[in-house]
Amino acid sequence: MQIRTRQNHMIDFLFPVALLFVFAVSALAVILLATEVYQSTTEHSSLNYTARTSLAYISEKIHQNDSGGDVSIGVYDGCDTLILQQDYNGTVYKTYIYMYENELKELFAKDGLDFQASMGKTILTVEDFSMDTIKDGVFWFSCTDADGQKASTVVGIRAGRTS
Repeated sequence: MQIRTRQNHMIDFLFPVALLFVFAVSALAVILLATEVYQSTTEHSSLNYTARTSLAYISEKIHQNDSGGDVSIGVYDGCDTLILQQDYNGTVYKTYIYMYENELKELFAKDGLDFQASMGKTILTVEDFSMDTIKDGVFWFSCTDADGQKASTVVGIRAGRTS
């Protein structure tokens, strides 16, 4: 009986090593591409955060307070202002949302009280904020954040009456 001894070739060693190397380089390339996509997505998301958030906030405030239809746009202390009127136990209160010194501000006060625009609570920092009444009960809002990203929305109230 003859015992065969297997002869080792250099290719028996190089092929698995080369295959492992190709796999490692491919895995690294996929990780680097995924990292770049993730970074791009998070940057884009944060750029649009302020403009979209301010409009979503205003839309939600209107929908929370439009049961009586007391939603209007006016001017207070030199600022275009969204005015939301509410009645609590027979006393009328108003919520004012406006832009003052590149800040979107909100102020909740009893009707008839005098206040300055600087007294409002800052919601977000914005570059520009504008609003307009399209028709009775339908409002248009536009916001530009500090990075120059612009967003706009149209909001309609559910109640039939506006003041």
